[in-house]
Amino acid sequence: MNPFVSFMASTTGRIVRIVAGLALIAWGMLGLSGTTGLVVAVVGALPLLAGLFDFCVFAPLFGAPLSGSKIRAAK
Repeated sequence: MNPFVSFMASTTGRIVRIVAGLALIAWGMLGLSGTTGLVVAVVGALPLLAGLFDFCVFAPLFGAPLSGSKIRAAK
């Protein structure tokens, strides 16, 4: 298993994704203006949702399942 995918599927990885998503959304809504801010906020929703719903969007690129629980079970 790829170490990056293993980290992202871990509890710490999920927390990092949630915090990064919240930070991008906040930056997009509060720090940037116009269309750029909206795009950054929408992009920030992806890591936030991935962390909340326990899936890793990069895992299939490395041949791992999308589900975080399945990745952890494969260890």
